[in-house]
Amino acid sequence: MFKPDDIVQSKTGGPKMLVLQVKGETLYCARVDDAEKKEIEVPASSVNLYHEDGDFGVC
Repeated sequence: MFKPDDIVQSKTGGPKMLVLQVKGETLYCARVDDAEKKEIEVPASSVNLYHEDGDFGVC
């Protein structure tokens, strides 16, 4: 469902994240505003693809 370079956001809100790699149901992401691209491990079931609606990000 998700692939590297997708932009995702937690279903509960929070910062946009760039998918770096996918291993099964685990995504390895980095916040798009993190210059160091610190890797964050998140379950694929906890995020949605990011899209903007007007001035706000909406899942």
